[in-house]
Amino acid sequence: MDTIGDFLTRIRNAGMAKHESLDIVSSKLREGIAQVLHQSGYIRGFKVAKNKTRQLMRVYLRYNDSGDHIISKVKRVSKPGCRVYVKQDNIPEIRSGYGIVVMSTNKGVMNGKIAKQESVGGEVLCQVW
Repeated sequence: MDTIGDFLTRIRNAGMAKHESLDIVSSKLREGIAQVLHQSGYIRGFKVAKNKTRQLMRVYLRYNDSGDHIISKVKRVSKPGCRVYVKQDNIPEIRSGYGIVVMSTNKGVMNGKIAKQESVGGEVLCQVW
């Protein structure tokens, strides 16, 4: 099962349904993706709460002044059946810098621009714009 794809789909669907927040089971990779989305301004924030059996993450969505969801498109790049890795020189630029690429590197989950500055490559998880 593609847990990252499920996480991104839940964010997209909750935004289309105009929900203020969504709850999902937390993992370190999902927290890293949420942190990148928060730093880039695509979500308002997130909280991780520990339950007796598992950790839940609440993601607070962000909307513009007209009430539309900030995230217009999410594309999963690296899938469980076909992983996509890039070197630091080949990190893609999304929509001429308008969007972001979320990468998993050996220094953690980060934005593609930051990965380029840090001179690291890695797995391209998704594209957001």
